[in-house]
Amino acid sequence: MKKILILTVTAGNGHNSCAKSMKRKLESMGEEVEVEIVDLLKSFSTKNRVWIADKGYNIAVSKLLPIYNHFYDQCKKKDPNKRYSCSAMQVAKTTVDGLLTKILDFKPDVIFCTHFYAGASLTAIKQVIDLPCKTFITNLDYVNSPFWEACVGVDYFNIPNEDFIEECVQEGFREEQLLCYGLPVDERTLVSSPKDEARAKLGLENDVPTIMVMFGGGHWSGGFKIFKDLISVLEERNEKAQVIMINGKNKAGFDKIEKMKFKENLKVVNVGFTDQVPLYLSASDVIINKCGGPSVTEIINQGLPMLITEKIPAQEMYNLNYMKKKGVALSFKNKKQLKEGICQLLDNKELREDMSQKAYALKTRGIEKLANTMLEQENADYTEILNKNIDLKEFKKEVFKRLKKADKQERKKTKEKK
Repeated sequence: MKKILILTVTAGNGHNSCAKSMKRKLESMGEEVEVEIVDLLKSFSTKNRVWIADKGYNIAVSKLLPIYNHFYDQCKKKDPNKRYSCSAMQVAKTTVDGLLTKILDFKPDVIFCTHFYAGASLTAIKQVIDLPCKTFITNLDYVNSPFWEACVGVDYFNIPNEDFIEECVQEGFREEQLLCYGLPVDERTLVSSPKDEARAKLGLENDVPTIMVMFGGGHWSGGFKIFKDLISVLEERNEKAQVIMINGKNKAGFDKIEKMKFKENLKVVNVGFTDQVPLYLSASDVIINKCGGPSVTEIINQGLPMLITEKIPAQEMYNLNYMKKKGVALSFKNKKQLKEGICQLLDNKELREDMSQKAYALKTRGIEKLANTMLEQENADYTEILNKNIDLKEFKKEVFKRLKKADKQERKKTKEKK
């Protein structure tokens, strides 16, 4: 029996979605495996920190986006050698006693983390105790966001591809820690349906240009306006088109669209929360969306050209810049640029095909590779660590002490380099 502990943090939905997808994948592989998902902050931290990580983040990216982006960029510029005293480590280190208790109770052979808080907590624990299990973290963006450097104590860091090795090394990771498997998204997005079959299942016409719009989540405020701008552009073109609007958990947006009337040349499929996103992607020619790492990866898996809004959080702007560099996305700031982008994509079949091929070139099977690697690890022997009769209060004090010492050593190295 292989035992795997998945640590996540509710900060938006991407980290939890990744955790659930990995659990499904591991349990489907025909192995005897026991998988448990634990929300690090909800289980071992305070209500205030839970609120900041989730609700606070949602407020920041929906109401205070310029401030959030400025803070993100400032954190990105900070010296990675301050990893042991950065704000993420200050939060993570408060969870070490609760997390260690869980580890000793569950006795996992592998720990898989979808958020840097969890990786930082494990790094802090390993300052004092050499855990017998293997520890994995995974990036969920096409950039090393601030604070991943606080996770250098884990065994493996999964990144999008080889393009990100140099940045990871600069932030303190060793090359042997890096797995270039790609973002581990729901395996169902790796399978696409023929376009005509997908459209037939959805009641769509086969030879009509089809645009999918997907923002979801509920906290991001720009989706409905972009949908209205798109409808206005398509009505001006006065050509037949089909629009699939995926609202996700944004019920208010769904209800607004239900009340709208559209010209005869447009067919609108208004969708709330759905688990059939791969089918809708297969039916589409183009997608208009934000640029979260997991959702972009799902779109890449379907080879779909992207038109992306630039009103997005900083980490998504890094994702966007990478996608544009790879030739799989266009972007827009306003209605005028939206019109230019959608007309360019609808009117230029060769451009769409080129973007599609370049997207397929980025396709990976990250979740399968990660799952296989985790299941290949040896079973962990907890005999030695359980014989130590650890005093959790003293352990936590020792973690804080070791982190302080490690921080001084890292700062000393920085001064010597200068």
